[in-house]
Amino acid sequence: MDVLPLLINGFIIAFEPLNLMLIVLGCAVGLFIGAMPGLGSVNGVAILLPMTFLVPPTGAIIFLGAIYYGAMYGGAISSIMLGIPGASTAVATTFDGRPMALQGHADKALIAAATASFVGGSVGVILFTLFAPPLAEVALTFGAPEIFSLMLMAFATFVGLGGDDIPKTLFSIFIGLVFGAVGLDIISGEPRLIFGGIPGFFHGINFLVLAIGIYGIAEMLWTIEVSQGKVMISQATVSYQRTMAALRELLTTWKTMLMGSFLGYFVGILPAAGATPGALMAYGVAKTMAKDPETYGKGNINGIVAPETANNAASTGAMLPMLTLGIPGSPTTAILLGGMVIWGLEPGPRVFTDHPDFVWGFIASLYAANLFALLINVAFIPAFIWVLRLPFTILAPIIFILCIVGGFVPTMDMHDVWLMLVFGTGGYMMRKLDYPMAPAVLAIVLGPLAEPALRQSLLISGGSFGIFFTRPFASVIMSLALFLILLPVMKIIYDRIKKPAAVK
Repeated sequence: MDVLPLLINGFIIAFEPLNLMLIVLGCAVGLFIGAMPGLGSVNGVAILLPMTFLVPPTGAIIFLGAIYYGAMYGGAISSIMLGIPGASTAVATTFDGRPMALQGHADKALIAAATASFVGGSVGVILFTLFAPPLAEVALTFGAPEIFSLMLMAFATFVGLGGDDIPKTLFSIFIGLVFGAVGLDIISGEPRLIFGGIPGFFHGINFLVLAIGIYGIAEMLWTIEVSQGKVMISQATVSYQRTMAALRELLTTWKTMLMGSFLGYFVGILPAAGATPGALMAYGVAKTMAKDPETYGKGNINGIVAPETANNAASTGAMLPMLTLGIPGSPTTAILLGGMVIWGLEPGPRVFTDHPDFVWGFIASLYAANLFALLINVAFIPAFIWVLRLPFTILAPIIFILCIVGGFVPTMDMHDVWLMLVFGTGGYMMRKLDYPMAPAVLAIVLGPLAEPALRQSLLISGGSFGIFFTRPFASVIMSLALFLILLPVMKIIYDRIKKPAAVK
């Protein structure tokens, strides 16, 4: 199959007036949806799916794909400006984006997020175009043992997220894993950790509730304490000189961009993984491999670049198993898959041959959506900066209301709002006691993915852990994960051996 003529034909379809209008509209709507705490691409695509019946199937998938892309860009906006993750995919962006904004560099953080999103999306869609069938086959070979090995490798990077205080980091991880286990047992169906049968715990703890609580409410409480009642106004500005300086600094992050793009895309093509684990893993890998890991969490530009390239590349990668195998790679692509079925299209290998205009028009639209999302995002940076210039006495109530809405929207349950307030108070106390919050957030995301993979693997092997070392992909990933886990221990031993030698 010659890709170039098909892609050119796809661009002709994507740039038809109706489809081009849908791309621009989808990117703008997606940007707003992504920036609103609690909404995210899943809710946005689900809410707007009925509108697609007004246009042909090709226009429908182009519109929803543009919303998906716009939401990936938009999630970073509230993470940076308000410290509230717009979506689960943007939680890792909060770690360094918010500190950078508080230091008066919100423009740099927004430019970094937009540029990194563009690079991640571009790498993702190029890989999608060139290697769709073979990558789909590789993804299909990933079973439960490979998924668990990958999750363990992500956990192995958590120690780096907590600085040098390993015990506090481990405590934070275990707390996150406990919260991730709340709900119904995945095999027996028995309720567990539901605190005396409280109905709200039966559906588990929603990840966004925890994230908004400890990064929205806790951050607001901490800022109020630090300001001691004074009116706080950020001195964030935007100018041509600052923009060029930010772009020059971004050139030094090209290694992080490539790492985040490829890692995110690979995680994205794994069925049911999605962009959130990809972004979190990219952040962990970037910090673990950095020469200055102590600067992460304090406004390091690489801490924004890594998750933003990864979540955009992963969002593209998640579409690959949806189209080629009929298996959704993320919650959002599951909705897109449902839309394809409703439009009368059967996802799978034959969709490339039976409906080439649909597939290649959609792929070409991703290139255009990526570009328009970047342009719209950059154009609105001065408006985003204006928000930071508001006095904190005005901003704090707005943040609080957005947190309440963000906690309520995912499940429409007041139980989650109360729970979010509890997490906010707990996050505030953790910050006062200098406990890292990032590992707890990451653990509650990856815990529910790792547990079923582990239990399925042990069921397949009859309880033997050897399955993780006998399968080719699983053994390589597991060995790398164990090496990363032992690396801090080896460093401690090395330092203790080196110190007596230095004294002598």
